[in-house]
Amino acid sequence: MLLFTVKRLLMLIPVFLAISVVIFMLVHLVPGDPIDNIIRVGATPAEKAALVARYGLDQPIWAQYVNWFSKMVQGDLGDAIILRRPVADLIAQNLPHSLALGSLALVFSTVVGITAGAIAAIYRDTWFDRGVMTVILLGSTVPSFWLALLMILLFAVTLGWFPVSGARTASALVLPVLTIGLGGVALVARVTRVAMMDIARRDFVMMLHAKGVSRWRIELGSVLRHAMMPVVTILSLRIGWILGGAVAVEFVFARPGLGSLLITSLNQRDYPVVQGCLLMLAIAVMLGTLLGDIVQAIMDPRIREGMK
Repeated sequence: MLLFTVKRLLMLIPVFLAISVVIFMLVHLVPGDPIDNIIRVGATPAEKAALVARYGLDQPIWAQYVNWFSKMVQGDLGDAIILRRPVADLIAQNLPHSLALGSLALVFSTVVGITAGAIAAIYRDTWFDRGVMTVILLGSTVPSFWLALLMILLFAVTLGWFPVSGARTASALVLPVLTIGLGGVALVARVTRVAMMDIARRDFVMMLHAKGVSRWRIELGSVLRHAMMPVVTILSLRIGWILGGAVAVEFVFARPGLGSLLITSLNQRDYPVVQGCLLMLAIAVMLGTLLGDIVQAIMDPRIREGMK
């Protein structure tokens, strides 16, 4: 298992290099100039040129990338041009808020999604199954930012149950978690239902029925357990997706986090902060994929054998 984990980690190195290049190039191709946001009105071209040179923006793009990457691998993400603070400090300040929101949303979508998908699979082709899948289909098509606005209008403005924005109390997490988690519920439930229906047609399940094992014991003890492989894959991919999907939701609910920091920095064209935020989101996706592969290898020895 250790050898499998080491090989998967080594495979992430070229992926990380490619992602760093893409992030750096995309950020610098965005129209706009961060210097325009900090230079005083009436400044001379010489003063602007001095600021450009101060932040290394006068160098060729490849030289800027090499400089940024060499510092980044040492843990230095540079300094924010607008806020004039280390990018690492800004990320460390906002990351816990995003992790709390993403973790709770992942737990919510996992528990509710697997439960709904399992019940729909057990009662397949019934009115309950069709009702659950209809609700799930509708949930998967609703954009998160639109759902967030509906949540605010109904539960915060009309009913007054939860705060509209902020992160001062635990209750402020409820609406953002529901907004992000409901989209995941639809995906997890669909995958769980399809996987369970596929496993239910296997020979060993027919044998258990022939032996007189109770239906619930077969469905929950055997079918659901074997159907977890594709569900684990989806959940591992959703770790990074949830943090990325929280960008719009955090901004709508005016919550601190990587999402709000990223959007604010994009509007200001603050290159170092945008690069740092995108890099954190990319690392979350890679670590989520790695975790999913490790869990799958633990569940299925054939995967470990395939890596030897």
